[in-house]
Amino acid sequence: MQKRIEDNRNFLKDYMRLETDFSQTDQNMGIDPPPIEKPFTEDAKRITLPKLEDWQNIKDCSLLAAIRDRKSFRRFLDIPIDIEELSFLLWATQGIRKISRTGVVLRNVPSAGNRHAFETYIAVLNVKGLESGIYRYLPLEHELLYEFAQSEMREKITTASLEQAFVGTAPVVFIWTAIPYRMEWRYSNAAHKAIAIDAGHVCQNLYLASKAVGCGTCAIAAYNTDLMNKLIRVDGNEEFVIYLAPVGKV
Repeated sequence: MQKRIEDNRNFLKDYMRLETDFSQTDQNMGIDPPPIEKPFTEDAKRITLPKLEDWQNIKDCSLLAAIRDRKSFRRFLDIPIDIEELSFLLWATQGIRKISRTGVVLRNVPSAGNRHAFETYIAVLNVKGLESGIYRYLPLEHELLYEFAQSEMREKITTASLEQAFVGTAPVVFIWTAIPYRMEWRYSNAAHKAIAIDAGHVCQNLYLASKAVGCGTCAIAAYNTDLMNKLIRVDGNEEFVIYLAPVGKV
């Protein structure tokens, strides 16, 4: 047990950076970087999200108020959120501001080396204008990709969240996966601590953005990994769930 604790503490330190030969990373070996967004078929069902310039009901919220009032919510009103609000929350957490001529992606959250190892899935339970199901956010297009319908989704997501019942009561649950090779391509063995740190950046933006649309959220790091991966149909190795957060009106 003590050895396991020491190993986990060392993960939080930065010795790996000193032990990694960065000249041998895939980036420095001339291997092309992985795509910044998972591919999809041309005939896939996609939903265009309202863009920043078209938002009508997203109100300015002072940074002072958002930070002062930030807290976790585990009770949500039985009220749907609308697609404009969802669009804003997706933009705030993984939206793309700019892609440079060299392919560097600038988003609304920081990421080590601008590698952005995450994909955003959402379990839609009560969103105006969207049928229930599992979707994936396409940040390059600012669209939603409809993945599939999921029977008994409230029950399954509650079970996968280790019976945290409030998760299944939210109108939408953000589920972030990591594609570790996006970070490993540049940082090799030093990638994984950076991925964990980046996950916190993403979820904090969700907390602050939720305030602007009368919503609340609660970061969830305790879940059944296999069940959550199965719920959104990812392989659990090249891509796996790393964090999730239910969102609803409060």
